[in-house]
Amino acid sequence: MLSILDPGTAGARAGGVSLSPLMGISGTVGMDAIFKTSNAIEDSHWKSIVIVHSGTIAGSAADIASEHRSLGYDGLGFHFVIGNGTRMGDGEIHVGYRWIDQRDGAELAGVGADFSASGVIEICLVGDGDRRPFTDEQLHRLAQVVTALAKKLDIPADKINLHKDLAGTTSPGQYFPQAEFEQMLASMG
Repeated sequence: MLSILDPGTAGARAGGVSLSPLMGISGTVGMDAIFKTSNAIEDSHWKSIVIVHSGTIAGSAADIASEHRSLGYDGLGFHFVIGNGTRMGDGEIHVGYRWIDQRDGAELAGVGADFSASGVIEICLVGDGDRRPFTDEQLHRLAQVVTALAKKLDIPADKINLHKDLAGTTSPGQYFPQAEFEQMLASMG
């Protein structure tokens, strides 16, 4: 099993570490690396998972962090970013500083005032799901991360949401294969 942590690709306040696309090829067992956090994980704090897209064809965790800083955040607003082969490896998982430090993510775009990002794990797929499909490797890695988080933190399937389920947005886009993704989760569960 190859497992590579690469803090050098993280960027200034993208923070965190990147996991090689080769890591975790044998299933969710290899996902143990995502649970190596600097602060203890409080299982009861994390209640749900939300999947978003970057809305850009190309990008990296550092690019997204830069955009988030321009919006007034202190860096990357997401807990995880999964690359599509443009500026990040295809299937490369960036574990953001918010997850490593066990901090809540940034507020999600388009959600109502009654929504709180507290206890919500935010996972971003690099790409624009309204313009083109995500890669098979991205979807596979997304399913691995979501399955590992859901198992470890006891997050039920009905608390795994797409951004569009919670907000006035199409994210992660019309090309996100929701039924196929749900089947992938079921087969890994």
